[in-house]
Amino acid sequence: MLPFKKILSPVDFSAPSNEAINVAVEMAVRFEAQLLFVYVVPEIPVLPDARYVFKEHAYEEQLHADARQRLENLVQQSSKRGVKATSEVGTANDAAMEIIRIAEHNGVDLIVMATHGMTGWHRLVFGSVAEKIVRVAQCPVLLLRTANPPESK
Repeated sequence: MLPFKKILSPVDFSAPSNEAINVAVEMAVRFEAQLLFVYVVPEIPVLPDARYVFKEHAYEEQLHADARQRLENLVQQSSKRGVKATSEVGTANDAAMEIIRIAEHNGVDLIVMATHGMTGWHRLVFGSVAEKIVRVAQCPVLLLRTANPPESK
């Protein structure tokens, strides 16, 4: 298992996710590993406005294009550090299972990700992508806790 050769870092472009990206890049540098950034677009996105009802496909395509561009920026930033990085955009309503599917498909040795630290009813209602990945993934998962978790309500 050690040294890790392929590291996956799920991305949601939040502050905790960005911190996890930094750790994943550092680990990729240290182990001379490949890095795979993954973002999951919801399969049936919540449309921001009723006028998009007839343009759902175009809206979904825009979400994918935006994600690909943002991931490409991460790939370019990582390459400046000497890391061979790639990216993949998944589509699913269950982000955790899509991340696990992508990890298994790509032969990932390690998943490095952040937790948002949700507690209370938020966690009960929304679940925890990180928790599910830790329970189900076939490879080790490095879970980075956010410095200031949001308060539960």
